[in-house]
Amino acid sequence: MSSTSVKLISECLIKPLDDLSPEAKQPIHFTPFELSCLNIRYSQKGLLFAKPPLAENQHFSITTFLDDLQHSLSATLTHFYPFAARFATRKQENPPSYVIYLDPGNTPGVKFIYATVDATVSDILNPTDVPLLVHSFFDLSEAISHDAHTLPVLSIQVTELVDGIFIGGSVNHMVADGTSFWNFMATWSEIFRSGGKYNGSISRPPVIKRWVLDGYDPIMNIPYSHQDQFIDRFEIQIFKERFFNFSSAAISKLKATANSECNTHKISSLQAVVALLWRCITRARCLPHDKETRCSLMVSTRSRLNPPMSNDYIGNPVHFVIVKATVGDLMAHGLGWAAFRLHEGVINHDDKAIKERVESWIRSPVIYKMSQLSDPNIVHVGSSPRFDMYGCEFGLGKAVAARSGCTNKGDGKITMYPGREGGASMDVEVCLLPEYMKNIECDEEFMSTLMIN
Repeated sequence: MSSTSVKLISECLIKPLDDLSPEAKQPIHFTPFELSCLNIRYSQKGLLFAKPPLAENQHFSITTFLDDLQHSLSATLTHFYPFAARFATRKQENPPSYVIYLDPGNTPGVKFIYATVDATVSDILNPTDVPLLVHSFFDLSEAISHDAHTLPVLSIQVTELVDGIFIGGSVNHMVADGTSFWNFMATWSEIFRSGGKYNGSISRPPVIKRWVLDGYDPIMNIPYSHQDQFIDRFEIQIFKERFFNFSSAAISKLKATANSECNTHKISSLQAVVALLWRCITRARCLPHDKETRCSLMVSTRSRLNPPMSNDYIGNPVHFVIVKATVGDLMAHGLGWAAFRLHEGVINHDDKAIKERVESWIRSPVIYKMSQLSDPNIVHVGSSPRFDMYGCEFGLGKAVAARSGCTNKGDGKITMYPGREGGASMDVEVCLLPEYMKNIECDEEFMSTLMIN
């Protein structure tokens, strides 16, 4: 498979099925959550499906399948119309500043690509490391969020394998976080599966109206006179990428151990798993005990605000919650100590803390530069095992796997997925430098947990 490459067959732009109302064409202004992410690359997530069994496959037409995907995508964009729009910038001279916003009045559409590859589902799932070929199942790998002035906000690539189909989405990280993207995918799947019964209504309409901090203007200025002052294109690192499955039993035991060690019941399953990963990756890096190590969790602020945002809110209302420890302390204490520190970090990021951080950004706007965020001692956790990825079906049954592209990754990046078998199981995608990946394979604490069924 090493010489296999993806072949582009066709591409087009898909627009919303219905014309937008005058109200829907009004500018959508970004919040501080989103404007800080102008340099973040597009988020890339997708699902791998098996083609129908041979007996059924005689009735499967890729042409019909693509037509149905495109039509249902168009209908979906009537509801998720920001995904079909482009960015716009208004410059202000005194003082020099930019206002960057989403312009639904300029809606060229979502890019839709059809490609083929001479590879099988087993070629993707069987290798120990995720094959580099998977990165070719996604578009816009070099794009940063700011590029949506000219590039699509969302690009869908459908790659036909010998015995499977991969549907991959590359979405602008200022327009959608993981919650927004998987809500979109669920709606697209819902409309696709409705066939000719779609009547214009969906079970979970997205909330487009912007969240605004009380007392502040919804239009945010960033204090720059030229984009070169804040644009930063960070080169992707070379790393190994591997999936590890944590069974429901393994997670239950981790959670029980962590809570027992701290004489509490407050530590969640996710916090226990992340604590294990933080400890084991730090050990694999062989860092000096006096060094500081950090664990960064990407946390949705929706339910933490008062009043809370709707879970159907479309945007990127996330913050990084960072927990610090010396390597010595992290290694000397048990799993529960690390997990409880993560728990405290998440719990303390409440309504007051979120609004204080937003207000601080408004007073002094900061655009993240990925080159400045790089840290050889950090473990960064993104996505969530709570996303209903496997509920997104497109007439092919339940996906056999979820995968991601190459963007926003590097040494120490962890991406969380629900386990395909359901229950409380989780799949964890770990990115590490080759020497660290080799070390973690020999980590007794890590490997013994994976063996629990």
